[in-house]
Amino acid sequence: MVIRPAGVDEGIVFVRSDLKGNNRIRADVFNVRDTTLATTLGLNGVTVSTVEHLMSAFSAMGVDNALVEVDAPEVPIMDGSARPFVVLIKEAGTRIQDKQRKRLLIKRQVSVSDGECSATLLPAPEFMITYKIDFDHPFIGRQSYQMTCTDACYERDISSARTFGFLKDVEYLQAKGLALGGSLKNAVVLDEERIINKEGLRCHDEFVKHKILDAIGDLSLLGIPIVGHFVAFKSGHRLNNLLLRALMERKDCWTIVNGNGFEEPSAAWEALGMPGSALPDSPAVAISAL
Repeated sequence: MVIRPAGVDEGIVFVRSDLKGNNRIRADVFNVRDTTLATTLGLNGVTVSTVEHLMSAFSAMGVDNALVEVDAPEVPIMDGSARPFVVLIKEAGTRIQDKQRKRLLIKRQVSVSDGECSATLLPAPEFMITYKIDFDHPFIGRQSYQMTCTDACYERDISSARTFGFLKDVEYLQAKGLALGGSLKNAVVLDEERIINKEGLRCHDEFVKHKILDAIGDLSLLGIPIVGHFVAFKSGHRLNNLLLRALMERKDCWTIVNGNGFEEPSAAWEALGMPGSALPDSPAVAISAL
């Protein structure tokens, strides 16, 4: 994989460099083609899978525009977290672009559910996440975590949380030609009773933190930073994507700030009768070079 700079408003675009013609896929909520254990983008019959970790790093590090060249149908898994991508982005550097960044401000609640699983966006002055998981496994059980999403908090608390799964899921993915490089070096793997990895967990709540990492990547497919509170219970890639699609249909539930409307999020927030936002104005950002 090679990440290159991109121009203003180009967004994040994946290019399958191993294919000729029709090989570009914009990272967009409506280009999601599959959400089975990972988020897969597709366009014109071409797909790129497992984009959520890289997209999560882009979002958290404030990268709006980048060209991602990948010579296979799946983004490299690295160590199963977003940490390697964060490190590479910081090493390459980013550059400020000559256009103000827009944000999508949540005005009213939007929710989707599937049985007991749910995903919701609520009004809030900043981008916040409250995530709860409940796995019928003795090593996971119930976990919850809440955070205000800043680049510093993400890098410190979320970026190193690894993907996790069960032996049966690994076998399923590899049967589909995915996760062929999967090993205990890039995932936390559990059998029916325990963690197989000898080194154990990186933190006691690594499971719920990785779900947050995934969610940040999935929500970034909106193509614009969210000012609101994402609340999830046992959500996953599918429900995260359905939430964004529902949001796009409910135009009365959101407004765009720092664009052709309000000059800054605080003005829009106060116009809704709420306290001022702590988010500062900021220009768009592109990857510098890798």
